[in-house]
Amino acid sequence: MIDEKVVFDCREILKIALAKLGVSDVNTQNRRMDKLMLFMELVLERNEVINLTNITEPEEFTKLHLVDSLACFGYEEIEKAHDIVDVGAGPGFPGIPLAIMYPYKSFVLADSLEKRTLFITEAAEKLGLENIKAIHARAETLGQDRQYRESFDLSVCRAVAAMPVLMEYTLPLIKVNGSCYAYKTITAEGEIEDSELARELLGGSKAVEVRRYAELLPGRNHAIYVIGKERPTPKSYPRKEGTAKRVPL
Repeated sequence: MIDEKVVFDCREILKIALAKLGVSDVNTQNRRMDKLMLFMELVLERNEVINLTNITEPEEFTKLHLVDSLACFGYEEIEKAHDIVDVGAGPGFPGIPLAIMYPYKSFVLADSLEKRTLFITEAAEKLGLENIKAIHARAETLGQDRQYRESFDLSVCRAVAAMPVLMEYTLPLIKVNGSCYAYKTITAEGEIEDSELARELLGGSKAVEVRRYAELLPGRNHAIYVIGKERPTPKSYPRKEGTAKRVPL
């Protein structure tokens, strides 16, 4: 159980963040904050049994997991998207916070560890989120599955892999004219040039937009890298499990 004073402080952090994101209605703020806070409690409680996060101090958790996950809220691409996939979702970041904010959109959260996807399913049930489906699968397997290949409007991925590898994980899943949001730090800008070949081969855009959100998380150098999908991905991609990481494009 989190101390009442700490709960108050965490809610204040969320309240300020939601206001900055344009969520000004008090009732809407409270409903979203209630679920976000409950999600944090569920993660921290389960974290005592299985390792889900190294960030266990509630205020830091609120900033670096919850607020950070919501950084793309209101972006044009996610506003237009209906089907969204979170690749390498871990215990549910950024997918679950975004599903809380967008209850009318459909989210698939995929992870290679079953303990995480089982937790996501359990958490979604306790949060009353009917717009989440958790899948225990590697991104390469998902990308070659007819049910999921090029079926999503948007992919989101947070702290998953270097950009060239990430492109092979995500672009095969996205529809043409869809987008990928890669949560990274501004120090990862060097990866843009490194991923140029991967984007070209996989149907991604030549241009990569870097959207910083220092106002939302003061003192942090976080950013979202936006990559568009311009052409279908050749059937030979993604390659077999583990190949992208061992031999990046």
